[in-house]
Amino acid sequence: MTEIALRKKSVAFRVTVKSAVSLLLVALAVGLPQLAHAAGGAAAGAKWLPMYAPALLAGCLLGWQWGLGVGLLSPLASFAFTTAAFGNAMPAAARLPYMTIELATFGLITGSFAKKIRGNAWLAFPAVISAQLCGRTLYVVYNLIAGQSFAALWASVQTGLVGLYLQAALVPLAAVVLTAILKRRND
Repeated sequence: MTEIALRKKSVAFRVTVKSAVSLLLVALAVGLPQLAHAAGGAAAGAKWLPMYAPALLAGCLLGWQWGLGVGLLSPLASFAFTTAAFGNAMPAAARLPYMTIELATFGLITGSFAKKIRGNAWLAFPAVISAQLCGRTLYVVYNLIAGQSFAALWASVQTGLVGLYLQAALVPLAAVVLTAILKRRND
């Protein structure tokens, strides 16, 4: 990937395109839930799962290391930002561990398909669906171990199906479009 070098006095910083895109995706993962909650109230986050899309897209476009990083950083950055800015953590402290695990899984799994996606962007569809299945499975397992009832977990999964379906369609389409744009720019 193209790298941009920034130099200031005697200290050299290297900012790669991947790191810049990753930071943008983390910022998007922090901002999208704010928009969803502003538009649809507190229940919008559980229904639309807006923080998930940037982690899925990061893996598709940037690879497993960057997808994993975006997935790990997104809930932590959102928690820190919303606590400092609003005094109301989002996600709540109790939700932070499993959201971090789930988003990291999304980025890791979609990222494991990244090289194949660069060759055939349509493979983003099975990549996203695989990541969603793995991530949601870890969500259920983690919460069962933590003592949640299966009925409550299943209800939560069902509430989020709208967001998962929407992301299963839109994230791969975004990956297809962005991959095509990047290929044109490199040709």
